[in-house]
Amino acid sequence: MKVYERLAQAFVAEGTTAVFGMMGDGNMYWMEALDALGVKEYEVRHEGAGLGMADGWARATHEPGVCTATCGPGVTQLATALVTAARASSPLVAFVGESPSTDPEYIQAFDQERFAQACEAGFVRLLAPEAVDETVRKAFYMAKLESRPVMLSAPMDIQQKAFDDDAEPYKPSSALLPAAPVQPNPEQVRKAADIVGRSQRPVIITGRGARWAGAGQAIIKLAERTGALIATTLQAKGWLSDDPWHAGISGFYGTRAAIELFQEADCVIAVGASMNRYTTEHGYLYPNAKYVQIDTKPHVLMGGGQWADCYVQADARLGVEALEAELAQRRVKGAGYRTAEVRARLANQYEDRAKFDVEPGMVDPREVCLDLDEIIPPNIGLVMGSGASTGFTTMLFNRPRSMVLAGHWFGCIGQMLPAAMGAMAATGNRPTVLVDGDASLMMHIGEIETAVRYNMPLLAVALNDQALGSEYHKFKATNHNAQLATVPTPDMGAVCTAFGGRGRLARSTEEVRSAAHEWLANPGPMILDVRISRNVVTLPYRRIHYGKDE
Repeated sequence: MKVYERLAQAFVAEGTTAVFGMMGDGNMYWMEALDALGVKEYEVRHEGAGLGMADGWARATHEPGVCTATCGPGVTQLATALVTAARASSPLVAFVGESPSTDPEYIQAFDQERFAQACEAGFVRLLAPEAVDETVRKAFYMAKLESRPVMLSAPMDIQQKAFDDDAEPYKPSSALLPAAPVQPNPEQVRKAADIVGRSQRPVIITGRGARWAGAGQAIIKLAERTGALIATTLQAKGWLSDDPWHAGISGFYGTRAAIELFQEADCVIAVGASMNRYTTEHGYLYPNAKYVQIDTKPHVLMGGGQWADCYVQADARLGVEALEAELAQRRVKGAGYRTAEVRARLANQYEDRAKFDVEPGMVDPREVCLDLDEIIPPNIGLVMGSGASTGFTTMLFNRPRSMVLAGHWFGCIGQMLPAAMGAMAATGNRPTVLVDGDASLMMHIGEIETAVRYNMPLLAVALNDQALGSEYHKFKATNHNAQLATVPTPDMGAVCTAFGGRGRLARSTEEVRSAAHEWLANPGPMILDVRISRNVVTLPYRRIHYGKDE
């Protein structure tokens, strides 16, 4: 067999069932070999979108996504998506071709290792035919262990060399990784119990790590014992939100009621959460709290270089269960926040009562989000974009859902349409709703054709203010020329229709609701272009630019 065939066999042995990317000279034979092995291949319209889809796969499953690009310019197209995936701690392997090792003047020659390093990704290179297994195994091992993207670079000439047909079966990287979850150290659990047992106002902050570990019931039980409020990081938004003592997001996207309650906390139990500066609001959100942090890593510094008062290295579920058991043995049982007064403060906490003048033919984006949150069933996943529009989606979509993916990684727009498509592929093409801004959706709108080609039941909702919203509101708040940030858009629903999907242009809440019901009756690729008023300012932007918290 050829080396590229063995490479394909190794990827399949690592569990690869789907690959996202664009074919070129550097990866076409490997892709042909994968196809022969039954791997589903999603041919995209931009290499960066392919990596974004692999990122979405990884975020939805916490298993490595796989993408591919050809050498040189195919690789450079990955830049923004690669950094975004790295910042999101997404395990994925990007198989890329490389110029022939014997031709330094090849037109697409490029230092791909330095590029990967600049994009904060891992890098491995195939150096010889006999190194195939070791190279693939190392790439997947790094992706899983370090939870980040890894670029596997394979020179075109080496791919074409012969590989021993009688070689032993490939041994996957799973054999090198720990088989059992990390058990908590009893001494650290006792120290944590000392802090929690003395607390009167504890808050449990749950992150993606807690959700991946299946720690939900353990967290609810611990919260009941201690009287804790339950909060989430932005990336775990909506998880456990059916609990009556759930206070929503910890951080800038928290409600006023939640922020005031968090400031009264004397103990924070962080479970599978990095506790970055956005979750703690640069340390101001919990000014008098002691921190207990449970995470699988040997140690994690919180935002601003802070460290927890007690750090427990453990699987999230096992760590929480051990802490709850220790507190039960000590007969700790506290009311904490769980009083009628706190319940009253949390009632209707998500209601936004601010008044704005909405122009004729435009829709209040808050009404759009509230209507969609009511209409779209909880078993349908939600993907939220980034940029100005996310202030609406993050604050106003609050029903518990089977999947919620937030953007924000790297502070860039345009990445969540591919991520939504990758997440759908990972979950059996389950219907999904993406709510994003117009500039963000336009950035990769060509991939709507990809969604049509693979019949993905995606409803992409554009909160369309025909502007670069963040810049528009910043200009307006500082008395600069906000019109410079306006950018007219075509009817994106019509664009989707031209690609073979369905589309609607909505200028009223009635049209929004009608389109949502139409999609639910027959889920498929669809864009709902909602023309929203620029006069309505998100609550986060009111806080930043106008000093208002209502």
